[in-house]
Amino acid sequence: MNWLNAQAFTLLGQHIKWSDMIGNVIGLVGLVFGWRRSLWSWPTQFLSGLILFAAFATAHLSGSAGKQIVVMVVAGYGWWQWNRGRAQGEDGHIAVRFATPRERAALLAAAGVGTVAVAGLFHAYPSLSWDPWPDAYIFIGTIVAMYAQARGMVEFWLAWLLVDAVGVPLNFANGFAFSGFVYVIYGALVLWGLRDWWLRSRRTARPVLEGATA
Repeated sequence: MNWLNAQAFTLLGQHIKWSDMIGNVIGLVGLVFGWRRSLWSWPTQFLSGLILFAAFATAHLSGSAGKQIVVMVVAGYGWWQWNRGRAQGEDGHIAVRFATPRERAALLAAAGVGTVAVAGLFHAYPSLSWDPWPDAYIFIGTIVAMYAQARGMVEFWLAWLLVDAVGVPLNFANGFAFSGFVYVIYGALVLWGLRDWWLRSRRTARPVLEGATA
C-alpha cells in the first residue's frame, strides 16, 4: 500500500500524491451522489475517508486524519438515516429541509465549542497536529456538516463551504496540492447542490403550508 503515498505526477509545480488524488476524486463522486440524494453517497464517502485517512496520518495532520474517521463513522449513520427517511421524499429519496432556528443555534454552538476544545487538545499535545486551529476547525466543521447532511438539512452545503475555505490553503501548505485543486470543483458542486436542495426544500414545505391554511 506504500504506492498510495507515492508521488503520482506534478501539476503546476505541485507534487500530486496517489492517495490525495484517488481519495478526493472518490469524494467528488460522493458529493454528486449527495446532490442527487442517493444512498450511494454514504458508501462512497466512506471509501474516500478511508483512503484520505492514510494520506493525512502520514503528514501529522491529526485533525484532517481524524476528520476522515468522522467521515467513515457518520457515513454509517447517514446510510441508516437516509434509508429510514427516504420514503418521506416526494420521489423515493430523502426529503430535504432547512434547519429550525433551534437546530441552527445548536449546530453553531457545537462548531464553536468543539473547535476551541479540539484546538486546546492539539496545543496541549503538539505532536497531534502542526496546525492546531485550522486543523481543529476542519475536524469539527466536518462533523457538523455531515450530521446536517444525514439529517437532510440544506445548511449542510453552507457548512461545507466554510470548511473548504480553510481546508484549501491548509492542504496546499502541507503538500496535498490535489486536495487544493479539486476543492475548486467541490466549491462549484456545493453551490449547485445548495441551489437544488434549497428549491426542493421549498417544494416540500409548500404542501405543508397549504394544508395548514386549508
